Amino acid sequence: MKKYFIIFVSLLTFSCNSQPSSKKSNNSLTVKYKVNKSDEQWKSELTSLQYYVLRQAGTERAFSGKYNKNYDEGLYICAACQVPLYKSNYKYDSRSGWPSFDRGINENIKYAVDYKLGYKRSELKCSSCGGHLGHLFDDGPKDTTGQRHCINSAALAFIPKND
Repeated sequence: MKKYFIIFVSLLTFSCNSQPSSKKSNNSLTVKYKVNKSDEQWKSELTSLQYYVLRQAGTERAFSGKYNKNYDEGLYICAACQVPLYKSNYKYDSRSGWPSFDRGINENIKYAVDYKLGYKRSELKCSSCGGHLGHLFDDGPKDTTGQRHCINSAALAFIPKND
């Protein structure tokens, strides 16, 4: 019995790496975006909250973002690189605590996969700079797309229609 326990522990030890070998080779691959800046440049240009959200894939507290209840006409752009992301007529009140849109400007949004909470989620990123915007859920308005782009206000800037 002791022999089987030692074999089991040995197998477990040698088979459990902190990273699968297939991922080690992929770490050297870097996604190239139109807007590429060093970490120091991003830190100097963004507020600490914007940096946390856009560059570290963080999330602002629910109901704390300045665009959660903004329903003015205009355009929402990436706070990091100013690429257009969402039109105001795509916005709706999801009561989730974050600005929600039923769609975005597709060519400017990149879809990725996020496992930070231990399960698969669809992450939304700016296709120009790679900034983390938020996540995509399938609980949006059924009369439009059925999708909810749940976006951090810190990832956005707003240009009113009159400007």
